[in-house]
Amino acid sequence: MNRHQFLQELHRLTLPRSYLEIGMNKGLSLGISRVPSIGIDPSFSLVSEVLADVHIARTTSDEFFARRDPTAHLPIRTVDLAFIDGMHLAEYALRDYLAVERFTEPTSVIVLDDMLPRNVEEASRERHTEAWTGDVYKAGRLLRDQCPELVVLEVDTEPTGVVVVLAPNAARRGVLAAYDDWLEVAVAPDPQDVPSEILLRTRALDPVRLLASPGWTQLPRLRRRSRHARDRVREAFADVIGDVRHPSGET
Repeated sequence: MNRHQFLQELHRLTLPRSYLEIGMNKGLSLGISRVPSIGIDPSFSLVSEVLADVHIARTTSDEFFARRDPTAHLPIRTVDLAFIDGMHLAEYALRDYLAVERFTEPTSVIVLDDMLPRNVEEASRERHTEAWTGDVYKAGRLLRDQCPELVVLEVDTEPTGVVVVLAPNAARRGVLAAYDDWLEVAVAPDPQDVPSEILLRTRALDPVRLLASPGWTQLPRLRRRSRHARDRVREAFADVIGDVRHPSGET
C-alpha cells in the first residue's frame, strides 16, 4: 500500500471535518480531500483536480503559521487530519508538526511522510539521489522519545514509510522544551547515522493491519467527548499500540 492509498483510507475511516497539507507538489494527496482544506507549498504545480473547498497558500509553512489566524478558512478552526510532506530536513519536519499541532484536538490525526528511508543515501541531508527522504525520520524519533503523551506509529507504506501521530497535544502551543538540545545533535553532516530499526522497519506496522483497527471509526464519536479524550483515543487504538515493540523487545 502506498502513501496515497493509506491517506485515502484515513479520509474514509475518520470522516475528517477539515484537512491540512504541507507540501502539495502536484496535488495528488490534496485531491483526495472532500472537506474544507488548506494546502501549503511555496512551489507547487497542481496536475490533479481538487474537488474540496480549499485555501491554497503559495508560501512556506513557517510564514503561513506566523499569520494571525492561519486556520481562518476552516469552519471549525481545528485540523482533524493533516499530512506533512514539506522540506525533507528534520528541523523543518519537526517545526511543521509543532505548528500543525497547535490547531488540533486529541482526536486529530497527523501523518508525516518519508519517515522510513530505505538506505543511508536516501536519508542524506544533501540530496544526491532521485528518491530522497532526507533525515526527517529524526523528528519522528524525537516525538516518540520525548512526548510520551503522544501515540507515534511508524507505518510500512510504500515507498518510504510514514509516521502517524495520534492524540496530539495542542496545549504544547508549538513549543517543545527539548528542541534546542535536539537540534544541536540532529543537524549532523552526511552520511547520517540511520538506526537499523529505521532502515529495517522493525517497529513499523503493516498499513492494512493498522487500518483494520476499530479505533479509526471511533474518532468521530470521540470528538464530541472532550473529557479524558486523550485517554479514550489510546484505549481505542490499544490493539495496534500493543503491536509496537522497541528493538529491545519491550512494548
